[in-house]
Amino acid sequence: MYKFSARSIAPAFRVLDAGMGITCLVLVLVITNPPSDMWHLAAFLETRVSLKNVLILCSGALAWPGVFALFGLYRFGELSSAGVEFYRIAKACAVCSIFALVTALTSVSGGFRMSAVIVFWFTVTVVITGARAVARRVPSMSGVSASVPCVIIVGTGPRALRLYQQLGAQSSCTVLGFVDTIVALPLPVNGPPFLGTVNDLEHILMCRAVDTVHIVLPVRSCYSLIEQAISTCERVGVESCYDANIFAPSRGRPVAHDADLLVSRKVVADDARLWVKRGIDIGGALIGLVAFSPVMLVAWIAIRSTSPGPAIFVQNRVGFNRRHLKMYKFRTMVADADSLQASLEALNEKDGPVFKIQKDPRVTTVGRILRLSSVDELPQLWNVLKGDMSLVGPRPLPLRDVSRFPEASLMRRFSVKPGLTCLWQISGRSTTSFDRWVELDLEYIDRWSLVLDLTILAKTVPAVLRGVGAV
Repeated sequence: MYKFSARSIAPAFRVLDAGMGITCLVLVLVITNPPSDMWHLAAFLETRVSLKNVLILCSGALAWPGVFALFGLYRFGELSSAGVEFYRIAKACAVCSIFALVTALTSVSGGFRMSAVIVFWFTVTVVITGARAVARRVPSMSGVSASVPCVIIVGTGPRALRLYQQLGAQSSCTVLGFVDTIVALPLPVNGPPFLGTVNDLEHILMCRAVDTVHIVLPVRSCYSLIEQAISTCERVGVESCYDANIFAPSRGRPVAHDADLLVSRKVVADDARLWVKRGIDIGGALIGLVAFSPVMLVAWIAIRSTSPGPAIFVQNRVGFNRRHLKMYKFRTMVADADSLQASLEALNEKDGPVFKIQKDPRVTTVGRILRLSSVDELPQLWNVLKGDMSLVGPRPLPLRDVSRFPEASLMRRFSVKPGLTCLWQISGRSTTSFDRWVELDLEYIDRWSLVLDLTILAKTVPAVLRGVGAV
């Protein structure tokens, strides 16, 4: 569910393009000159893999992304359709085929003929186009961007309506509505509604799952309102975006380094490290599910044999960007625990909006053991694998708790993907006050790094073994 900017995904696409190009070059060489049998494969490779060919391949790998950049293939906003991207890829691959042409012209054995250059150009064009299409789907399949981004437009003037039309034409997001002091122009028929004023923006962001707020108010007359909108977004933990082309037309032509003259104010990290984090999540979840499968089987049998009801408890929690997710746990309470909570509110021992009871009467005997050992949390590895959660991040909270948040600034903890473990988890869990809990979550968000994630994972094991704060 993370969104990646062009700046953060461009390095991955450069590696992809160069890798596919060199792979296709080698494959075309093999296909057009197949060894007679497997016994001759070693001799075949020795013949073709010379110092000259290695230098050509290395030069191609280094130059390939540069050629693609010249054709605008990393300015993703300009690739308005698959046809436009395919046309640019075809032209770029034609230029890159020069490396294949050099191989053909300098081939001593004649193994790489001129006809193979044409085959290479066609093959690499199709392969890279397909690889890029698949790569765009990888984030959604891995949980990086599992839903269409939802945006709010601050402004109802000509620029705001033009932006709405552009976003609608791209079909890249869902516009939830408009925010302004007043409605400057009639809103589009059958379009999104007017949600309220800039003063209402904080409440709107608390109640809705919003990924980005586009601010298109006139700078000269609405400077303070723009500042207010940006400040509100930062406080709640929502990305804001405003138009940098704020000056009247002149002879000077503004140059965009990305798709448009837009400036985004990120509230969390947004770079290639998120791909590494996702890779760690997938690998860790797979290893955990396999390694702990015997423990999970025993837990499942123990729950089913000691109390009526399903072994897995599914609860709606608030996750990334205030979206709801179905979180999985081993059931540690009686089957109707949710319906009994209202009658136990008076016994709540925690300050703030969260609900915790040290000796909750709804917890079963097996459930206490599972909680003390944190085995009840193991099914959340499936949430991590799906992409709803990460191995490390603020814990996802129940809807009941979030609905009682007293301040909008607390919503900033949902600006990153929730996790299986976090700073709170290794700092005493239920023995920690709610204020300190939120403080630790925000500290994690502001300090986030891959090293911090690995440190938290390493400290989680002794924290779980100690069982401190497990309720």
